Order: sequence, then structure tokens, then C-alpha cells
Amino acid sequence: MEKYVLLCDDEIDILLPTKHSLKRVGVDIICAVDGQQAWELISEHPPTVLVTDWQMPKLNGVELVKRIRGQQEIRHLPVVMITAKHEELLQTAEMNCLQLAAIIAKPFSPRELSLCVEQIVETGANQPTL
Repeated sequence: MEKYVLLCDDEIDILLPTKHSLKRVGVDIICAVDGQQAWELISEHPPTVLVTDWQMPKLNGVELVKRIRGQQEIRHLPVVMITAKHEELLQTAEMNCLQLAAIIAKPFSPRELSLCVEQIVETGANQPTL
């Protein structure tokens, strides 16, 4: 599998339109409906970029990113967090250890997310854009 974006959100009404909008980036888009499913996919074949919601069942986005950062082989995986609780996430004690490439507040513009992901895919960098 070539470069791909892993998109993780438990809300299908957000997941499907977001997947459609990310297709303009020009890479495969694989979807997961919760953090646990995303973790399993990442463990099998790490994506180029992870786009994940914060609040999900089984394993939330923050817990998922902590697992990723704890694994040497994938600790630098670029992560874009999408959340309806943008301000709350910025105030969490663990925010610095998450090393997010970006945080995008819901509701978000599909174009904004696509441009963000496209930039990360092109540069391959996990440079914070907060």
C-alpha cells in the first residue's frame, strides 16, 4: 500500500463526507469508526497521516495518540485532531505530549481539512500548525 490517510470518527455523517473531501489530496483514504479499530489498522500498516476525532467509543483520540507516541516505530506519525471541544483540548494537561500536527475545530470546512492534510502529505512532516 502506498501513502494513505487514516480517517477516524464514530459519526458516520461526518466520516463519509470528510472521506469524500479528502480524496482531492490524491492518496487512498481508509476509515475507522473508533480508536480501537484505528489502532489495529495503524499496527498493521501505519498511515502517512492520521486524522482522528477526539471523543469516540472504545478508545478516544487522545488515548490513541498517546499509544502512537509510545511506540518508537510510529511515534512521529503526523496526527490531525478534529474536535467539537477545541478549547477544552487545548487546556488539557497532556496537550504538549500529543505533538499534534494540527487541531481542527468542528464544524470545519472540508477545504480547510483537505489543505491541512495535503500539506502534511507533501512535506511528510509532523510540524505543529497550531
